[in-house]
Order: sequence, then C-alpha cells, then structure tokens
Amino acid sequence: MTEHRLTHVDESGQARMVDVGDKPATSRRAAARGEIRMAEETLAQIVGGRLKKGDALTVARVAGIMAAKKTWDLIPLCHPLALSHVSVDLIPKPGEGRIEIVAEVRCEGPTGVEMEALTAVAAAGLTLYDMAKAMDRGMIITGIGLMEKSGGRSGTWVRDEKGPGIV
Repeated sequence: MTEHRLTHVDESGQARMVDVGDKPATSRRAAARGEIRMAEETLAQIVGGRLKKGDALTVARVAGIMAAKKTWDLIPLCHPLALSHVSVDLIPKPGEGRIEIVAEVRCEGPTGVEMEALTAVAAAGLTLYDMAKAMDRGMIITGIGLMEKSGGRSGTWVRDEKGPGIV
C-alpha cells in the first residue's frame, strides 16, 4: 500500500492550508454527480414547474453554480479559484423518483477543482430539497461522488465503476 502524506496537516499535526504558490497553473477539470430521490408526485411537480416556491430546477442549477464559486468560503482550507466554467445539469428520471445532478468545473490554476464540483452537486440537491420539502420531507440526497478529474501533477483520474451508492 502506498503511503500518502496528509497535505492539510503540518509536522505537528495542526491543520494548515497547502501552499500552492510555487505550483504551475495548469488546465484543471472535475466532474461530480449525485442524486435526490423523492416521491413520483414530487418529481412531477418539480418537472412541471408547479411548486409554490417556483422553478426548482432553474433555482437549483443557479445554486450549484454559485456554490462552486464560493467553495473556498464554505469548505475550510480550500483555495479561492478563478473558475472558467461551471455547469450543473439536473436530469429528471420519471418512473424512478429521482433527479440526477451532474456538475462540471474547469479552471487554469495551481490546484484542482474537485471540491468545487462536489459542492455544486451538494448545493443543487439541497436547493431542490428546500424548494420541495413542503410536499415531500422524505426526499434523500445520495450518491455524491467525484466521477473524474484531470490536470495537475496527479494527472487524470476516472472512476472505474459507478461505485457504492452511485446509480
């Protein structure tokens, strides 16, 4: 087993922000996915734009994009990044009672954008929950995971399977 040094912990075991000042800027990309499961009637109301709070799919997409841009402000020790692209796709799955959430993030920078993609998925799911909770408090946000990343010293990584909990 390869030994991995924890980069966010200093020699005395204290949390620290990684110094990326000497790392070259490279093209970075990450994609993440997750889903929110719900009753079929809830899904129909969301897809039909009939929720009392408004167009949940549009609001969730914007929330995901905004969250990716603010990841550094939400997750301790993350660096602020100048993102060049954020997309959040919400894919309703009628008959399955779920909406798949897929985010892609890109930038030119000294550190990766995996956390930004994951944060976008989580925020979009939480926004869907908030907008539809009046009719379905039993919704479950699940399966959030990194699907692939590229760029930087570690190069390209692609999930070789869908993984546990990922549909």
